Amino acid sequence: MKTTIPDALKADLPATKLGKLFAATPVIMTVIATMLAGLASSEMTRAQYDRSLAAQQQSKAGDQWSFFQAKKLRSALQHNTLDMVESTTEVHPLDSDALTALLSKTSAKDVLASADGVRALAILKTGELPSLAPAPAVDAKIKAALSALASAKPDTEVLALLVPVTEKSLAEALQNAENYALAADAATAPISQTIDTLEKQLARQKALLPAPDASVSSLRRDFTAARLRYNTLRYDGEARLNQAVANIYELQVRKSNVSAERHHNRSQRFFFGMLAAQMGVIIATFAMAAKQRNLLWSLAAAAGVIAIAFALYVYLYV
Repeated sequence: MKTTIPDALKADLPATKLGKLFAATPVIMTVIATMLAGLASSEMTRAQYDRSLAAQQQSKAGDQWSFFQAKKLRSALQHNTLDMVESTTEVHPLDSDALTALLSKTSAKDVLASADGVRALAILKTGELPSLAPAPAVDAKIKAALSALASAKPDTEVLALLVPVTEKSLAEALQNAENYALAADAATAPISQTIDTLEKQLARQKALLPAPDASVSSLRRDFTAARLRYNTLRYDGEARLNQAVANIYELQVRKSNVSAERHHNRSQRFFFGMLAAQMGVIIATFAMAAKQRNLLWSLAAAAGVIAIAFALYVYLYV
């Protein structure tokens, strides 16, 4: 946008500082309008970026909820199978000594003697998951927002709790939750692999027997029941970890949407300020062509002042 002043109009202006100011008014207002247009465009770009980021975060949250549902479904299947086994046959606590004696002459003897083998037998016998380090502490503000989200509070209440939460603290909480989930997977993976190996060796050992052996069959049922109990607990624990990660992603989605809405509102207000500045350009141009200029100059100045004041207010407080 370029404003030029005809020579005839320049000659008609008084050769004073005030006249020079009058001559420069359209140019000044054009500069202000251009700056406000740039700010409006910049804010709209940032709003679009935040909307896109919120969509990506929602997709990641959806992945975590899918993992959560899959783990809960697996846990339910393991639990139902365990109920069927216990209701149709007699199940006893796993006899780890009998299992060790049966598999001591197979390739599984090294597995049983390893640290993972000892831990696996202890877990199958007690029916408890391996102990983990305490979960990382969560910022009190984030914890309050998570509590409101878990309680299905209205979005307005959740968003109000998210206002003092910074994007950096949310990113740190998400990273801690993901790292804790990975640490839990790393702690249970060797145990699960060891249990799978023992199950295969136990099934192979039973198949090698020349005749059915009631003690071996009973031991295998007990082992199967213990494995199902362990898997039920493991899938439940993994599901809770996926749920924790998904909830933090949900907070990020809401935070990004709030930021996008804020930038969108700022863009609109900068646009209104640009319109006021352009109005000042038009009025100042008319004033230069008119004989009675005082009122028009006043209106042009008022439009410029309003545009600048409004832009400063939006920039600092909106």
